[in-house]
Amino acid sequence: MLTRKQHELLMFIHERIKETGVSPSFDEMKEALDLASKSGIHRLITALEERGFLRRLAHRARALEVVRLPDQATASAPAGGRKAFHPRVIEGSAPAAPVASLLANDVRELSILGKIAAGTPIEAIQHERDRMPVPESLLGAGDHFVLEVQGDSMIEAGIFDGDYVVIKRTDNANNGDIVVALVMQEEATLKRLRRKGGAIALEPANKAYETRIYGPDQVEVQGKLVGLIRRYQ
Repeated sequence: MLTRKQHELLMFIHERIKETGVSPSFDEMKEALDLASKSGIHRLITALEERGFLRRLAHRARALEVVRLPDQATASAPAGGRKAFHPRVIEGSAPAAPVASLLANDVRELSILGKIAAGTPIEAIQHERDRMPVPESLLGAGDHFVLEVQGDSMIEAGIFDGDYVVIKRTDNANNGDIVVALVMQEEATLKRLRRKGGAIALEPANKAYETRIYGPDQVEVQGKLVGLIRRYQ
């Protein structure tokens, strides 16, 4: 037995895949169901997975497969006398087939784990707060995640406040790599790594900030920068 919202979401996904060949984005699902946040969509999708109605396809963004429909689902309207579900869709001018192919095959959905300081370190990496489709061309083998940049200490490296950085999870980095560094197990920062003798330098790319020097046991590399995404409002 599905809840009303679970039923509506399942039918919306089913109809969109039937029309375009690709499942809708989380923003489109949130808009269609008139929910306040995408976390509600995550919960509905998880519930539908657990009940055997949906399946997520690994390493593919917006890749949902409808395994089965409720017994009462019909082509016209859900059972119970409610109106048929009509999502609000904004039509674009781009050809449908190439866009669907790109979204289904050429991107990977990564977790956004919070904000990373490109300035004075602020806090350790948080838990997943959202997800973002990232082009496969930025990625390679291994585990990756996304962080939102806060601060201006890396602007001379082309990294600005509000950008999203794509990070490959690793504890190894070469001199000169831009890394996510966890300082004293408390604060995370995005800086260029330099090893100097037995010390580790976290170097900004902005003359307004100073390079900070730490002992080898005070800095833990959590990942290495492999790409950057900038959104224009």
